[in-house]
Amino acid sequence: MSIEIALRAARVRYGPLEALHGLDLPVPAGTVTVLLGRNGSGRTTALRALAGTVRLSTGRVLWRGTDVTRLSAHERARRGLCFVPDRQAVYASLTVAENLALTTPGAQPSYPELVPLLDRTAGTLSGGERRMLALSRALLTAHARVVLVDEPSLGLAPPVAARTYDRLAALAVEGGAAVVLAEQRVPDGLPPGTLVHELRRGSLAFSGEPAELT
Repeated sequence: MSIEIALRAARVRYGPLEALHGLDLPVPAGTVTVLLGRNGSGRTTALRALAGTVRLSTGRVLWRGTDVTRLSAHERARRGLCFVPDRQAVYASLTVAENLALTTPGAQPSYPELVPLLDRTAGTLSGGERRMLALSRALLTAHARVVLVDEPSLGLAPPVAARTYDRLAALAVEGGAAVVLAEQRVPDGLPPGTLVHELRRGSLAFSGEPAELT
């Protein structure tokens, strides 16, 4: 199992508060990794540190063994990293079609529910529709090597959420991407070999397979 991307002794500060306390987080290629934790546990900050949208105060980000700590978020995106945050994940003033074209020109949405809405501006969509549009960015990104998604099922109906997890799992199992999901609980239906890292107050409390959680 090769490590695609990793945090090494990562610390992140927001003003006087430290959100990550020397976190070591290896993320294998071809695997779904779940960052588990309550709000404030550090799971969102860990995703942002991998994506480059927050700076480390100390520590490193390694991508296939190369130190990319100083690379900006857009430089990491050019290398094949896709980050879907939990908020402000779409361009509200652009149409659905225009949002999709930023990822793949001429692409159709990954969700049939969005097909009748291609000419609608994203700001007029419901929360679930915006979430499907944001997730389409990850699902349509060609040759994605690292896919980071914060709260994939946020605002989605259960059947749509189930389809979403199936598609994200396929990115890892079939596409070989390193897929990292930030969640408050382990979702159902994830593939064999899924890894779970539970964070508590910015530190690692558990690492293993979902069945080992107590």
